[in-house]
Amino acid sequence: MSAPFLDTFARPINYLRVSVTDRCNLRCVYCMPAAGIPLLGHAEILSYEEISRIVRVAGERGIHKVRLTGGEPLTRLGLTDLVGLIAALPEIDDISMTTNGLLLSRYAARLAAAGLSRVNVSLDTLRPERFRAMTRLGELEKVWEGVEAAEAAGLVPLKFNVVVLRGFNDDEVVDLAGLTLAQERHIRFIEVMPLGHSDLWSKDGFVPMREVQSSIERDLGPLEQVGHDDPVVGNGPARYWRLPGARGTIGFISPVSDHFCSGCNRLRLTADGRLRPCLLSDQEIDLRGPLRAGVSDEALAALIAQAVVCKPERHRLVEGLSAPGREMSQIGG
Repeated sequence: MSAPFLDTFARPINYLRVSVTDRCNLRCVYCMPAAGIPLLGHAEILSYEEISRIVRVAGERGIHKVRLTGGEPLTRLGLTDLVGLIAALPEIDDISMTTNGLLLSRYAARLAAAGLSRVNVSLDTLRPERFRAMTRLGELEKVWEGVEAAEAAGLVPLKFNVVVLRGFNDDEVVDLAGLTLAQERHIRFIEVMPLGHSDLWSKDGFVPMREVQSSIERDLGPLEQVGHDDPVVGNGPARYWRLPGARGTIGFISPVSDHFCSGCNRLRLTADGRLRPCLLSDQEIDLRGPLRAGVSDEALAALIAQAVVCKPERHRLVEGLSAPGREMSQIGG
């Protein structure tokens, strides 16, 4: 395996998040306006062959972990073909996907056969009526069908992503944490971020992770920190804990109240071919234009290296600076 890129702050960059589409079959309140967003045309998004080439060149320079995102990645036809292309690259040893789960029951077995390792499922509530209100379109029953199909196909460890919003679902954090007790399911609570034009991030609506952790410990007992040798920990941003005797874990992702920028190991590729060094910065490097102009692998690698060099030391949320240029669904999270 190639040595990872090192940025100017000596952080190893070995993880690429790839948004395959800006389309989504939900309109989650913290992610997208109710009316949706102006969608990219077919010619504006990268082809699977273009994505595969970027991943290959990045893999030859130290990227070995890839996550497929959207929008909702399963709304793009033929996604299993892309999984197969990436799985065939010897430098890539981990391919995962973040999904809302609505289409997962249809594709889980095929994704696993193509080489997908595991999935993260967005699950912000356990209540069907609230799920429809938060997503504006979704049916919770379909998500659970997808979860069961993913587990049957071996797409594990299965993790649930929960964005906590005061007045929306903060009263459910204990119930959601309880999912980890009897089954090997892993819950990751996430602070809402001031990205795009959402008005949900405010002093009144924001819930810090320390408050979520306190609520869980008050009702379910003390949490035990999970060691770095546990395979569920990986090298992502979550800090993992476990309830006594629980089969699964509870992770806390606190990009606002206790940022993890010092350990950031990732780049983000948008569906329209922009390489984004930081989620919370609008700085991007165009790869689509050079790709379609016939760029060599060496020049493409230089553009990827440029993105690594451009990674900021940290985001600037504490100074009141955010990234208003794109919605979360346009970046891939």
